[in-house]
Formats: sequence, C-alpha cells, structure tokens
Amino acid sequence: MAAESKTKYDRQLRIWGEQGQEALEKASICLLNCGPTGSEALKNLVLGGVGSITVVDGTKVEKHDLGNNFMLDEASLLQSKAKCVCAFLQELNDAVKAKFVEASPEALIEGNPLFFSSFTLVIATQLLETSLLKLDKICRQSNVKLLVARSYGLTGLVRISLKEHTVVESKPEHFVDDLRLQSPWPELKEFAKTIDLNEKDPIIHKHTPYVVVLIHIAEKWVDTHGGCLPTTRQEKKEFKDLIKAHMLDIDEENYKEAIESSYKVSIPHEISSQLHQIINDSAVEVNSASSDFWILVAALKEFIENEGAGEPPLEGSLPDMTSLTEFYVSLQKIYQAKAESDCRVMEHRVRTILKRIGREPDSISKSFIKNFCRNARKLTICRYRPIEDELSSPSVSELQKYMTDEEYSFSVSFYILLRAVDRFVANYNRFPGVFDNEIDDDISRLKTIAVGVLGDSGLHGSTLSDDLVNEMCRFGGGEIHAVAAFIGGVASQEAIKLITNQFVPLSGTLVFNGIDQKSQVLAL
Repeated sequence: MAAESKTKYDRQLRIWGEQGQEALEKASICLLNCGPTGSEALKNLVLGGVGSITVVDGTKVEKHDLGNNFMLDEASLLQSKAKCVCAFLQELNDAVKAKFVEASPEALIEGNPLFFSSFTLVIATQLLETSLLKLDKICRQSNVKLLVARSYGLTGLVRISLKEHTVVESKPEHFVDDLRLQSPWPELKEFAKTIDLNEKDPIIHKHTPYVVVLIHIAEKWVDTHGGCLPTTRQEKKEFKDLIKAHMLDIDEENYKEAIESSYKVSIPHEISSQLHQIINDSAVEVNSASSDFWILVAALKEFIENEGAGEPPLEGSLPDMTSLTEFYVSLQKIYQAKAESDCRVMEHRVRTILKRIGREPDSISKSFIKNFCRNARKLTICRYRPIEDELSSPSVSELQKYMTDEEYSFSVSFYILLRAVDRFVANYNRFPGVFDNEIDDDISRLKTIAVGVLGDSGLHGSTLSDDLVNEMCRFGGGEIHAVAAFIGGVASQEAIKLITNQFVPLSGTLVFNGIDQKSQVLAL
C-alpha cells in the first residue's frame, strides 16, 4: 500500500488493516437512486476510499430535493440528479473513480440485467418490492452482493441479500484467549518447568506469568484428581483455593490474574459447535471452482483431524499480564513459534489440495493463509434467503412472536406497513398521503392493504395500530434527512463488512423506528 494511502486512511487502517483497505480500494459499487438515503450511504464509502462508484438515477433535481439532500445545491435545480450527486461525491475524495448513469433503476432492471454483473456490491435504495425482487434474482445469478436500504418518513430498513458470505476476521467483542492451558505443548511445558512456584524471591514470585502459574497448578490438580481437570462449580472453587495457597502476599497481581483466568484451564479440549458445523459443511468437498475460503476450510479440517489433534492452528497472540520482561518475551516467542509451525503445516496442506483440484499451488497467498490460521476459531458463514422467499413464506412463528411482543411491535408493524405501501403504489401509482384531500381515504385503503399483507404472511386476524397507519399516510413517501442519514450510515457500515470480509454483517432485516428512536433486527 502506498505511503500516501496509509497517511490518508490512517484511522480506518487501525480498524480493518491493510488487507481490508485494499479490498475497499478494489471494490466497485453501484448505487440505485441517489436521494438522501443513497447519497449518505455512498458519501461514507467515498470518504473511506472505495475504488469506484456508479450512481444510477433518471430523475431531475426538484426544489424539495434541496431540503433533504446535502449533495445538491441551488445550481443543481432541474439538472440530472445522478450527475450532480456524483460531482459532489467526487469532490470528497478525488482518488475514487466516479461515474453516473442517467436512467431509471427500474428500466435497467427490466431491460439490461447484465449491467449489474460487473459490480462488487449493489446498494439499492428506495426501490419498490416488484423491482427489488427482480434485482435480487439478477444479483444472485451474477454472485453480486446486494444491500437494500430504504427510509420512509420516520422509519426505514436495511437488509442484505446474497447466497453466501464468508468471514475470516469476524472480530468478536468477547473471545477467550487461545492459550491451550488445558493441553500445553512440549515447549510450553518445558518453559513452565524452568520457573519454580515455590521460589521465595519476591520479585520472581510476584512476576511469574499467570500462564505459568496455571500450568503448574493444573498439573498438580490432575495428579490428585485422576487425570481430570476441574469441571464442577465446587472443583473450580477448590482450584482457585489451590492458587491462593501459593500466594506469598495478598497483593500479588499475577496470582490475582491467575485466579481470574482459572476458568481457561477448564475449557473443553474441543472445537466450538460453530466451527464443527463449518468444517463439516458440504462445501468442504472442494473442486477447482471452490473459493479460497473453502479450500482453506478443507485444509483446516485435515489439520484438526491430524496434526492439530482436535484443535485448530494456534493463534499465537499473548494477552498482557504481570510478568518480568524476560519471562513474557520468552513466553511470547514460544506461542509465536508454535503458531508459525502450525501455519506451515496448514500451508503445506493448502498447496497439496490446490494441486489435487487442478489449481496453481501458489494461487493462495501466504499472508491469506497466515491470517486464516490466526482467525480459524472465529470463522463465520452467513447465508441469506432470497428476498422473495422472505416475503412469500416468512417465519409465521417469528412474526407472531414479534407482533405480540411489546418491545418489537412497532418495528414489525412498520415492516408490514412498508410492504403495504408498496402494494398501495402498485395499485394507485402514487404513495399514500401525497394529496391532502385524499388522506382519509388513503388511511382506509392502506389499512385494508396492510390487513391483506398480514393475512398473506399467515397472521390472519391480526391488526395494526390505527395511529401507525395514520403516520405512514402522513409521511407521504417523504425522505427525512435525519432518518435517511441514519439508514445510509447503517448501510455503509454493512457495505464495508461485506467488502472487507471483516466483522459479521447484519443477519435479518434491521428496522428503524424513529418515533421511539430504536433499531431492531427481525429474523424472518
């Protein structure tokens, strides 16, 4: 990566690293409709340094656009909206390649579906249900990621659609350090033996790393408990008492750390259920068309069954702890050496698999293999149902649960009402509530349509709040900038996850309720 880019994107490089930034700079994004929701989403990605953007919108800038879209000004009036927004976005970051298409997204979806096949990601904003379902099919056939964002008055939603999304760097907030205290390898055991817990020198005793303390105490425990580590609550309490018995002073921080981390000794010597599911997925039967991710998973499965003896490659990182510098550095080198050794074995297995399936043995880089090994315990796979499946056969039990849950009732009601709005537009060729003299009739019409949506979703006899139906009509199809900025911000955050393959993207439909200022995910 160029030094200029490193300086320019310094802050975000600390979050997703050089690999993530490179993925962003290679990405090509298509935005459908550049109203405030779409413009806000794309603004964040342009500032982040995405490779190229294509803005698709066939409308002209009208006066009302100036009140809710910061990418337009007085000079934009009656000009191409796509052209004006594209020009403003380009000013934010001249490194991004920006172009525009003056065409209706609906027309492209109908007449030129191949247009979408060249993009990394399509962000579809403010699309009605009919066009959205067609676009979803097009993107799935071309293996293009689809991100849907919509704001409507005081509500909005974001959802993702693609066949499969694999994540190597899921970056979970809480994850137990990979220390292997329940099954230390020979080099770690030997190092632990060089430090005597009965050492009377207070400096050494107070600065023995808690990893070493726990290995010693665990060995003592196993010797007196039939080869088993503590598992029950009582045994774990007794294990902590055994640690305390070795303290010379109640203020020894390293022993306090050992007590706090004692649960790590009892972690089962086995992989997580999530990782077990991944290595036994049907996609592990790889061929020449398999992605790099699945080839690495195939190698990981072999490693776990052979050299790993039931464990994935060691991560190799060591948490901070109270310790003499020489102890900590020695321990760090032992963990790093083991991780590098495991990685070399994995690399050999990857090259062997690549050769077997007819691909170049060096077609997967060392850096990617190393990163995969470091994150092997945290792999994640997201698979999404087609949007048509979600709408035509939603989970009735989940919908019923949300409808009867006071905490979720507004969000699921808005979800149903947004679908009802689309049916209203299909029937009347306009949004409900746009004409003041018809608002009472529109409220009645929208309510009837919403009851139909509920019935089609398996919720016969369910009703929606009259107040919410009235509100949806009062919105009149408008995009309020504050709501659009929030929905656009969420969309750009999810776009970065999808492009960088880092962090776990949204699963389900996120609905924003601007009345209560809540955002909730509906699993449908």
